[in-house]
Amino acid sequence: MQNYEILVAFVTNILFVTVLGWYLITNLQWYDYKLSRVVLKHHKPHWHIIYFLIPFGAYYMTGEFFIIFFIFAVLPAIFIWYKNLDKKLVLTWRVKRFLILLVSLTLFQDILCTIKDACEIYGVFMPLAVAYVGSVVIEKFLFAAFKKEAKKKLKNMNKLQIVTITGSYGKTSIKNFVREILSKKYKVYATPRSVNTIGGIIKDVNESLPLDTEIYICEAGARESGDIYEITTFLEPQSVVVGKVGLAHVEYFKSLKNIIATKLEIMQSPKLERAFIHTSVTDEPHDKVTFFGDEVQNIDANLDGTNFELKINDNILSLHTNILGSFQTMNIAVAVRIAKAFGMSDEEIIKAVGRLTPVEHRLQKITAGGKIILDDGYNGNIDGMLEAVRLCSLHEGRKVIVTPGLVESSDELNLKLIKAINDVFDIVIVTGALNAELFDKNLNVKNKIMLADKSALTDVLGIQTKAGDIILFANDAPNFI
Repeated sequence: MQNYEILVAFVTNILFVTVLGWYLITNLQWYDYKLSRVVLKHHKPHWHIIYFLIPFGAYYMTGEFFIIFFIFAVLPAIFIWYKNLDKKLVLTWRVKRFLILLVSLTLFQDILCTIKDACEIYGVFMPLAVAYVGSVVIEKFLFAAFKKEAKKKLKNMNKLQIVTITGSYGKTSIKNFVREILSKKYKVYATPRSVNTIGGIIKDVNESLPLDTEIYICEAGARESGDIYEITTFLEPQSVVVGKVGLAHVEYFKSLKNIIATKLEIMQSPKLERAFIHTSVTDEPHDKVTFFGDEVQNIDANLDGTNFELKINDNILSLHTNILGSFQTMNIAVAVRIAKAFGMSDEEIIKAVGRLTPVEHRLQKITAGGKIILDDGYNGNIDGMLEAVRLCSLHEGRKVIVTPGLVESSDELNLKLIKAINDVFDIVIVTGALNAELFDKNLNVKNKIMLADKSALTDVLGIQTKAGDIILFANDAPNFI
């Protein structure tokens, strides 16, 4: 092989391995860095064939002609794929460490093979495999160190009260409502956005939890048995909440029974003082448990806000909130119970509930260009989506919904959603392929638009909608789903 041919093969190999590594780490980030989930639970497994397996096989089969295939097929395909993603790779230190390790290993391999003239073709699988395994080992070591550091910080904050919230639906809303209400009286800090994994919580404790915090409110999510237990035994919360439980993520847990068992792992906190559990979870009595979900009455929920009454013991609180959605009264109710447990008065609670602000992307009302927009993009449960549909039905003008349907759910629930949509909406825009066939077959509306992804959505909305319309964005699932 001549020098220029060696150079071309050398550079091509490094670039190709890096491209495959970029594809791999992007998918790993989406699926919590679990390779088993990327391989076995991916929502679009055909991507692996197109963007990984075919290029991988072509590298070994096309020989010296691979450079042509790489430049004119692989690179453009990966570029277009990545450009159209709405959830791109976040360059965290974990990602940077993986990419640095991958490129270093590839360089070392290629230089060694070139010097020894030992390779007719440079390897691809070996640097990827070693970089992945090496990255896992490094991250486990760093995870243990960071966890120990975070545990020490929590231990030194010996007066800190911790409230941990789990459930299938409403975790983030409950967290934000508890934070807003308690912050009227205490120094409160809550995990940001939807941070709810053990890794995210450890990072949050180490980097963001103020030392003068009196109450730390933390959201706990799960994809498999043991996830809630790991978070619970790390935080050791004194107060816990298990919100409404349903079939969210059933593809991971296989049954509602397994979901409930996982959520109830939160009861194993060694410092548990009180627990608030929704009636959908269990009715088994416990001396530290207060059940919630049935104490809300006389709900009046419309596009201007929500009025309701809350019965606590023999006392009835009349409450108003700007938060939209009757289902949110249940989440506010448990936040009120927690506020009462922390000694807040009825007057303080009534005032705090009246000042609650909408949680971003959860039935958030926005007015723009004469249109009413209900941004419910982060809501993916059937109850919440049906309530959003009901609220839209109160609008006198045209009604438009943009949705991929329910994700990680059943056809039965999606059909229930479709029936509600048929009764209310004039225009339905279905985004993504996940539920496209089911919606296309069962939708019966004036105008039905099926989009393969959201890349053309802005243009479609500009053409199809006008002032006076209400537009519901229901469950804004990323396009890898």
